[in-house]
Amino acid sequence: MLSIMGLGLFNESDLTLRAIEEAKNSDKIYIELYTSKWHGDIRNLEKIIGKEVIELKRKDLEEESSKILHEAKARKIAIFVQGDPLVQTTHLSLLEEARKLGIKTKVVHNTSIISAIAETGLHSNKFGRYVTIPFPEKTKGKLPESVFEAIKENKKRGLHTLCLLDVVADENRYMKVNEAIDILLKGKIIAKDEKIVVFAMAGSENPFMVYDSVKNLIEKNIEYTPAVIVVLGDLHYTEKGFLETYSPE
Repeated sequence: MLSIMGLGLFNESDLTLRAIEEAKNSDKIYIELYTSKWHGDIRNLEKIIGKEVIELKRKDLEEESSKILHEAKARKIAIFVQGDPLVQTTHLSLLEEARKLGIKTKVVHNTSIISAIAETGLHSNKFGRYVTIPFPEKTKGKLPESVFEAIKENKKRGLHTLCLLDVVADENRYMKVNEAIDILLKGKIIAKDEKIVVFAMAGSENPFMVYDSVKNLIEKNIEYTPAVIVVLGDLHYTEKGFLETYSPE
């Protein structure tokens, strides 16, 4: 049996009762924390479920997943995943392989940034394809043209673009808002007088949100992580009215 369960957005307090019950009934429990920044504590998580939780590295799920699948043939294996389990295709691939091997699977959903972004007041049905802005070294110093093309296409259709900021969890590196803005400016995807949305610390007691010009945001040098940027398409009047309540002007 293989269960993949969402951790939610911020910390162990976001766990659903169903996920806790599933973990308590599992023989072995893993957690992956390489896709975003998690503000929880594995020790607190262990106290909640009463069992040891083993942290996985990227290679454990992407290159050496056969080891986990082998365990799941004979035992109940659970994996905690940040946000919702199936937003990242890696976990969907793992489920697919498990099913091919005749292993029973279960998914316990939770909140992800894909749904939580509606807290900004932007309509969920007005978002196009979302993108991840990569660290420059991942593109060998070149601008991420495929990311830019996706944003341009969304803009052409009047749709908003949710921009996730890159993570190198093993090095404890999380892209900052100004780094992402700089990449978008270099690609001429946004202009300094253009307004965008920055949303950070989603799911926390005090999430951060601001709707302001790129120029002003650069000067503010926002340090919050994890953070996302929304490059705006055509605003509905209700969206604009909500955003104005977060505008410093």
